[in-house]
Amino acid sequence: MASTETMAGGGKLRRDAGVIGLLFASTTSMIGSGWLFGAYHASKIAGPLSVWSWVVGAAIIMLIALCFAELSTMFSKSGALVHMSHASHGATLGRLWGWMLFLSYAPVPAVEAEGIVTYANNYLPYFLRGDGTGTLTLVGFITSALLLSVLALLNLLAIKALLKVNNTVTWWKIAVPLITVVGLIAASSHWGVWHAAPGTYKAQGMFTAIPAAGIVFSFLGFRTAIDLGGESANPGRNIPMAVIGSVILAAIVYILLQVAFIMALSKGDLANGWSSLSFKGSAGPFAGLAATLGMGWLALLLYVDAYISPGGTGLIYVTGGSRILYAVGDTDSGPSALTHTTRHGVPWLAVAVMWAVGVFFLLPFPAWQLLVGYISSITVLTYGLGPIVLMVLRRSQPDAERAFRLKGAEFLAPLAFIASNLVIYWTGFYTDSILFGMLLVGFAIYALVFHVVQKKSAPEFGWRHIGWLALWFGGLWIITALGTSDHALGVLNFWGGMALVAVWSLVVIWFALRAALPAEETGALMERIQRGN
Repeated sequence: MASTETMAGGGKLRRDAGVIGLLFASTTSMIGSGWLFGAYHASKIAGPLSVWSWVVGAAIIMLIALCFAELSTMFSKSGALVHMSHASHGATLGRLWGWMLFLSYAPVPAVEAEGIVTYANNYLPYFLRGDGTGTLTLVGFITSALLLSVLALLNLLAIKALLKVNNTVTWWKIAVPLITVVGLIAASSHWGVWHAAPGTYKAQGMFTAIPAAGIVFSFLGFRTAIDLGGESANPGRNIPMAVIGSVILAAIVYILLQVAFIMALSKGDLANGWSSLSFKGSAGPFAGLAATLGMGWLALLLYVDAYISPGGTGLIYVTGGSRILYAVGDTDSGPSALTHTTRHGVPWLAVAVMWAVGVFFLLPFPAWQLLVGYISSITVLTYGLGPIVLMVLRRSQPDAERAFRLKGAEFLAPLAFIASNLVIYWTGFYTDSILFGMLLVGFAIYALVFHVVQKKSAPEFGWRHIGWLALWFGGLWIITALGTSDHALGVLNFWGGMALVAVWSLVVIWFALRAALPAEETGALMERIQRGN
């Protein structure tokens, strides 16, 4: 009989997720709409250097994933990312991070729905406006909302049944990109395109493409195995294998796809330079290239996959996001009703909230490119806490049980934190201003309710444990403002800004470690988290 995880609110999660199920859950979270559009946008920004964009992006995500691989074995519960932040810096940081995580998960099913209708618009021109912006029409909005409804209903299946469905989808999602790679390379005779249009791209584009082209977005799904950790019978072994394995698998697929995409281009496609890359059917880039090369069968396969790959990713993100909400309810950071489950052990109210908020995100971000930028910036910001928590726990809980122990963590964890901050810097001043402005408003509302409405004291809020966040967010925003991205002041050149981000990250680490909870309090919190109370 399957074991269960009991939480506050009377709900139980079944422990039916094995290593393959977790590996495929993370893999299918990554191979979604990003592979259908990423190579095209990366080529426009970085030219042939875009191949290295995927390599650097994979290396950054692997650094972060390695930190979470160790942490996940110490917090092997569903919604583990929420629990980690409670243990290192207290309840206030945990609550803030829980809701930030939710706001990074909730729009992903929506962006995958947008990806589906964007591809479909090539042969059913009813979903997007005709102005070339990729913006949804009313029909496109309603269709996307209906797609989100299907994903939510599928999530009401028991986790074992859901992961079986996902395993089948994942085999397809791995096979189709590899068939695309082989097909495009075999049909292409444009080997000279690697050296075409020199001078129309810059080295810094290799880095700015990482957030702007959806490269970071395409790797973000590794965390799904962590979110489902409480539903695995052997999380200490299964979670690290799934996290690390999924990043490696996705990186191989993405790098091969970028190589094949560039090889399939002709010099005529680059007549006006890489930034003006254009060819027939570019709204569905891989399908358009396949048709241009006379491979109608591959174009048809890709149009079918434009439903399955984004749909599979959206499906599993509803699963992961609902588990984050489950943990929010479990830690009293939100309504306890979020922990209510069906007889199959599915947190049904959390699934419903994921659907409703996903539909809401379609309103301010009615285009794939717009929503991808938001998701990349807020998600990388939430990931940046992982290396900090790892360093805190290595200091305060050196003897705590760790089924997986990251070698060289004293070097790799700071490097991972620097890398996550560099991605935010590369995102640019405009997007970062929206992100940090949104967080500032949210924090102000939370503090106002805490002190004025609930009339609680400053010590209860835990200001001394979270003050370093102002240094982290504020410093990054100022450095980005001084940089060379759109709307920035241009005081720092691109490379000088990168160096300053690295130095500032080390300063933030020093303050974050000093602001951590006392070792005894962290130990007690971890015990309570593992007991589920």
